[in-house]
Amino acid sequence: MNASPITGGCQCGAVRYRCDDLGRATICHCRMCQKAFGSFYGPLVTAKGLVWTRGAPKHFASSNKVQRGFCAECGTPLTYDYGGEPEIAIGTLDDPELAAPVLQLNLADKLSFVDGLGDLPVREWEQDSPQAVFMSGIVSHQHPDHDTDQWPPAPSS
Repeated sequence: MNASPITGGCQCGAVRYRCDDLGRATICHCRMCQKAFGSFYGPLVTAKGLVWTRGAPKHFASSNKVQRGFCAECGTPLTYDYGGEPEIAIGTLDDPELAAPVLQLNLADKLSFVDGLGDLPVREWEQDSPQAVFMSGIVSHQHPDHDTDQWPPAPSS
């Protein structure tokens, strides 16, 4: 059991959750997870004692056996529910470091280039480059990585 509450939610803040503990964290390579996450795989972790603290996900039956929860406002993928303990998308945790994957699933659909991603070159922007200036001017409208009493924040006067 984790000492502090484990919290998370979607990027717009309309849906927030809390859980008591996390189970096994996985990377699922199935084609349905690729499409549901719009990514190369689906990073998921079992959420023990999951409670919705603000809003609730909308659901899509991605198969005859699985419901996938997502935020109806911003589209963030939130859950994978197969009828057992629900799983949550690792990236929606306020602290995703709590859920390092320990297992890969459905390797038959694994994309051929995934294993080489860590070997790709990294682009660093020079301090005054147009890209660095662009990045430094970005103001996030995403919900912060912690619970808030109100979201979006009340306008300041």
